[in-house]
Amino acid sequence: MTVQIRPALDADLEGIRSIYNDAVVNTTAIWNEVAVDLANRRAWLADRTAAGFPVLVAVDAAGAVLGYASYGTWRAIDGFRHTVEHSVYVRADQRGAGLGARLLEALIAEARQAGLHVLVAAIESENQASIRLHQRFGFTITGQMPQVGRKFDRWLDLTFMQLILE
Repeated sequence: MTVQIRPALDADLEGIRSIYNDAVVNTTAIWNEVAVDLANRRAWLADRTAAGFPVLVAVDAAGAVLGYASYGTWRAIDGFRHTVEHSVYVRADQRGAGLGARLLEALIAEARQAGLHVLVAAIESENQASIRLHQRFGFTITGQMPQVGRKFDRWLDLTFMQLILE
């Protein structure tokens, strides 16, 4: 299958929303519990774009969104302006096919191009596939926070990872 990684367009928002909502409803990758509408994703894309942050999509030859990735402010304090937190999400039927790696690689390149210093990942600790993916790209585990979140009637642990870009 031919897959292109490119900046997200308004036309991609329904695909992004669908992937996001699937993660909300069916996984602990996102700790939100309420699905979002298209206006929410439109505002999210506008905010990211206005801040100069990338939103990348992986699309097939027909233009269907197979996954997306972005980064944004990690902490809204001046001293943290060189560090961003990122997210990578792949459509459920496309997981395990290498799209997450392609999106993460492209996002790392964007961060380096932007002159950033650190990429932070905050991953639910049982998501070993995501932790292994990040380790393949040189991320290291920098901390684990037990029971800081709750979803699906259970406490969730958070694993922090980071990649120093320089």
